[in-house]
Amino acid sequence: MHGIIPFLLRHGYWVLFANVLAEQAGLPVPAIPMMLAMGALVGLGNFSFTGALAVALSAALASDLMWFRLGRVRGHSILNLLCRISLEPDSCVSNIQTVFRKFGALALVFAKFVPGLNTAAAPMAGLTRMPLLKFLAADIAGVIAWSGSSLAVGYLFRNQLEDAAEYVGRMGSWLVLVLIILLAGYIVWKYYQRQRFIRELRIDRVTPEELLKMIESGEDLAVVDLRRALEVIHDNSKVPGAIWIDLDELEAREQEIPREKDVILYCS
Repeated sequence: MHGIIPFLLRHGYWVLFANVLAEQAGLPVPAIPMMLAMGALVGLGNFSFTGALAVALSAALASDLMWFRLGRVRGHSILNLLCRISLEPDSCVSNIQTVFRKFGALALVFAKFVPGLNTAAAPMAGLTRMPLLKFLAADIAGVIAWSGSSLAVGYLFRNQLEDAAEYVGRMGSWLVLVLIILLAGYIVWKYYQRQRFIRELRIDRVTPEELLKMIESGEDLAVVDLRRALEVIHDNSKVPGAIWIDLDELEAREQEIPREKDVILYCS
């Protein structure tokens, strides 16, 4: 905050626009600190609350419309690209699909508050062929709630934010070092968990090529395709000879899976 406020005083709305646009585009540059600082400056009479909200809304919409269009045109390839850079790529796509199946357009309203869902929500809306007007209405509501609440917090606690800025300034590089260490520790821990999970599963995994050889050799096995309907319909592909059970229907249809032979599960 100590360095952000003077910078905002000089460049104001342009900095806010660039910061929100970059974050919504998927870059690791959080916009919350900037919006808190902007809200504090609104409270001090330097900027307009309505103007700051309009700037944040226009930046977020510009990015979200781009992702919405890419999701409609490129589909799962865009979601896979976004999830590939996440800390939990194995479950990322599946989690996003579950949220959208459960909440629909409402997911766009609270997506901005959920790390991981934030950037992926717009392309998922495009992938599901959500009507443009419906997308815009839900996305605008979400952006206003997200940016408006951050600006309001900065406005209400402007005096405390000034005190915090002075404290941060006194700590200087030590605070930056502590934050870097905490972030690095979190990433290393998540990476360790992921690698351990993969090692535990590796013995039970089979490649598509190995599965094809098993089928051609006449092995007695059953293939269960657990992809969700959205994936199967969009890709227009089903695994030949497989039993297709939408993952959300697995509990209700598990009796359809043969018990007397080896079972190969295929999922996203």
